[in-house]
Amino acid sequence: MTPKLPIDNAKTAAELTVELEEKFTPPATDDAYKLAFADQDFLNSPEVRGIRFQLELLKPDLSLREHGIDHTIVVFGSARFMSQEAALEKEKTATTDAERAKAAIALNTSMHYESARTFGQLVGQYNLKQAAKDFRLHICTGGGPGIMEAANRGAFEAGDVSIGFNISLPREQVPNPYITPDFCFRFHYFALRKMHFMLRARAIVVYPGGFGSFDELFEVLTLVQTKKVEPMPIVLVGHGFWTQMIRFDLLIESGLIEPDDLKIVKIVDTAEQAWTAIRDWYELN
Repeated sequence: MTPKLPIDNAKTAAELTVELEEKFTPPATDDAYKLAFADQDFLNSPEVRGIRFQLELLKPDLSLREHGIDHTIVVFGSARFMSQEAALEKEKTATTDAERAKAAIALNTSMHYESARTFGQLVGQYNLKQAAKDFRLHICTGGGPGIMEAANRGAFEAGDVSIGFNISLPREQVPNPYITPDFCFRFHYFALRKMHFMLRARAIVVYPGGFGSFDELFEVLTLVQTKKVEPMPIVLVGHGFWTQMIRFDLLIESGLIEPDDLKIVKIVDTAEQAWTAIRDWYELN
């Protein structure tokens, strides 16, 4: 028989802790005697924040590397949009004027959800045709509802895997059910979550959204403008919304940005146009 050599002969922290507790009786100062990595109060203290940063950076990175996930398309947009089916049901059950008004808004904006869902399907269909992992571009979102759910859902419906980077909030953000379980991560720190969005991003697609979507969009624009990251396609979906919300022409006229700064931004109206912009940028089959 072929001998089995150990991959790592170091014992785990859990194994060592069990052995210590079996052999020794902890002194009265129980908290002080705990191993540092087994002391939750110590790990949660402000002084250990830097180590917690490292852990949040390392855990998703190791998992994605292990599964060969190197390239992503990050999709941002409102968490408040719902599917057309859900909006129609909301309209059907509305009984007051206020409820009917909200249902009308939900139905009107459901087109953005359906567009993001279609975009996820297009990316997923492309990935399934690629034999080599090096050419795949996986959907990555913030992992919540609305546009995030729609993009993850589209990839799921196409039979592809997708990623969700959830964040702990005062009003808990529950992961949407379409994220691939192995790639459903949870963050405490916004900064580390944003870093993970960018580490593997090869394109950014932004649907209409609120403060969070604008925050993510302008952070990416700043990183590209200042050459902190390589240029990549940044696609805004919804011409009517974006041209009203952001006066790029006014920024140029006021001398606040250069005309060349806008070469990285493309505004489109459909999921198909968004995917074409990315495909053409990288000359994908």
